[in-house]
Amino acid sequence: MTSFAADRGRRTTETDRWLAGMLGAEPGVALVAVGGYGRKELLPGSDLDVLLLHDGQEGIAAIADRVWYPVWDSGARLDHAVRTVPQARRVARNDLKVALGLLNARHVAGDPDLTTRLREGALEDWRVNARTRLAELRELHEERTRLHGELAFLLEPDLKESRGGQRDVHAIQAIAAAWVAPAPGPRVRAAYEQILDARHVLHEVTGRRLDRLVLEEQDEVARTLGLLDGDQLLRDLAGAGRTVAYAVDHAFRQAERAAGRRGLGARLRRGAPERRPLADGVVEQDGEVVLARAASPATDPALVLRAAAAAAQAGLPLAPRALARLAECPPLPVPWPADARDALTTLLGAGASAIPVWEALDQEGLLTPLIPDWERVRNRPQRNPLHRFTVDRHLVECAANAAALTRDVARPDLLLLACLLHDIGKGWPGDHSVSGEVVARDVARRVGLTLPDAEIIAAATRHHLLLPMVATRRDLDDPVTVQHVAQALGSRLLLELLHALAQADGLATGPAAWNDWKAGLVADLVRRVSAVLDGDPEPEPAPLRDDQLALAAAGGPAAIVKGHEVTVVAPDRPGLLWRAAGVLASHRLAVRGANATTVGETAVTVFSVAPEYGDPPDEALVAADLRRMLEGRLDVEDRLERRARNARPPGAAAPPPKVVMVDGASQTATVVEVRAHDEPGLLWRIGRALGECGLDVRAARVETLGAEAVDVFYVTDSAGRQLTDPEARKRTVAAVLAALTPA
Repeated sequence: MTSFAADRGRRTTETDRWLAGMLGAEPGVALVAVGGYGRKELLPGSDLDVLLLHDGQEGIAAIADRVWYPVWDSGARLDHAVRTVPQARRVARNDLKVALGLLNARHVAGDPDLTTRLREGALEDWRVNARTRLAELRELHEERTRLHGELAFLLEPDLKESRGGQRDVHAIQAIAAAWVAPAPGPRVRAAYEQILDARHVLHEVTGRRLDRLVLEEQDEVARTLGLLDGDQLLRDLAGAGRTVAYAVDHAFRQAERAAGRRGLGARLRRGAPERRPLADGVVEQDGEVVLARAASPATDPALVLRAAAAAAQAGLPLAPRALARLAECPPLPVPWPADARDALTTLLGAGASAIPVWEALDQEGLLTPLIPDWERVRNRPQRNPLHRFTVDRHLVECAANAAALTRDVARPDLLLLACLLHDIGKGWPGDHSVSGEVVARDVARRVGLTLPDAEIIAAATRHHLLLPMVATRRDLDDPVTVQHVAQALGSRLLLELLHALAQADGLATGPAAWNDWKAGLVADLVRRVSAVLDGDPEPEPAPLRDDQLALAAAGGPAAIVKGHEVTVVAPDRPGLLWRAAGVLASHRLAVRGANATTVGETAVTVFSVAPEYGDPPDEALVAADLRRMLEGRLDVEDRLERRARNARPPGAAAPPPKVVMVDGASQTATVVEVRAHDEPGLLWRIGRALGECGLDVRAARVETLGAEAVDVFYVTDSAGRQLTDPEARKRTVAAVLAALTPA
């Protein structure tokens, strides 16, 4: 028992004694603790959930006042009710939360017979109506998941309400009370105590009734629990939450199977179970995957992966009894035999249905014996708002996404394994791409890949961020950009795998990490690199359309807005790009990319834009404002300042901006990379600062990662040359930083 559990026990005992003293000796009356108080889990900020039972006597109001008023006067939070046993049962029949509370009813003081009658009656009602009640409980569980997310994968989880939190253990207990599933086992009880201790300490360190573990409290909660830091706390809670989530899924599945098979509450089953073969030694029985009677786990090391692959391909869960038997399998030889490796890729190739099967292997301790390096990323949190999952779950999600892309690559097996291993280096110090290359190579050899195939996996891990980073942060029309990528990769096979990996990785990360704009840029980069690797000359940049050429011939000024593309035409002069970007920002259009082309004395700048939120603005109004800007009749700075004043101020303080010059990224321009907190008009402010330094912005690439903007500018001096003077480079960096730093 932890010291926190002992503290909860003492608090409960003292509260029982206090309430019993206020009730006194009253015949026909009982004080009953329900909810958390009934479970003897009084935290520093817990409510007192108390039911005053009586047998119908008329003076019950005065007795209730004698108990309630001292509680209120003490400042304790009281959730109370006064009822007879029939009344309490009637309310519970119509209110699921009341019914759940009564399942934990505990006698505190007064007539114990009343409490016994209530407990027995509440349990009888629960079991008689179990089919309906458990269906309601499942709906409540799904609603909580929708509202509060999953404890294991949140940076600020609600320890009570999130999926995998305390409420889910209460749900398992309620299902067990209906006699259709066992009560929580030792692992679930230990996980529950771990979560409860964290919630207990959170109440203590904040002095508030707080169930959401916010970032600013995590290190202090961890220290009080005797852990290293907030990351260790999140990792431990992720493991506990996944244990609970896995158990509650199994409990609900048992309840549903019981309802469909024989009706809840029945004890006997008629007929022999039907068994359907799925793989060697693996069969389906009663909606689950079990081992065949002739299977011999003790002599079949590949059976774990074969059963998992069969379950994933069939879209069925592995039965607990099958998982228990699979634990008897001996270790696989290293390197793995071909049939084990094939089973792994078959498992991953099942797509989304592979995820719960992988989770079952993880929960039963069957994964790390297969891939020992998995332990370093297991339950590891990612303190990045773009990432939805822990590192290990992200890897499995990525592989599941890649299953839909296997027909687009020559080696689907390598794609699936590369997706499973691409972030494996996050379990080691330093750059995860560099360390991951070493680990991925070792794992690839462990599972039996040939040396050339293992090198492909290692290279894919090393370069898994290359395509999206280059596509969104470099000018694809600059030949140096494409040549660098082609030289880094060196083969069509690796390029093909990385293209699919970029898609699967982005989708597994979260909606902010992958979109049509990024997909289009990556596809364009792949097309260009592919041509270079094939020995073809670098493809020419897309030419201007006829309508754009016609505008250039007319000399402008003109502006055309067509969906996500904005074309601005005017006599060539410095500052056109960033001034136009300011107009677009004033209309809540985020610039995703911009390229300037000169036709004679006329500049044609083409922007790729997207609405910041809501519906896109009126195209005619945007075009009109752009023309006014080109004619010198629009004060862009005033427009943006008014918008900034009306914008909601940022919440937490953002880290300082960073400005670097990327040497060697272009032969014709200087590349300036800016990282800053995203806000309206950011591109305009940076461009203006560059313009004030006498630089012309030839092209821009803009990427927004959550609240973080990564903007890249290709600039030249007034003579159209790269910026080489060290002092001028320093002044440029300082000017951009000054433009981004609040006064």
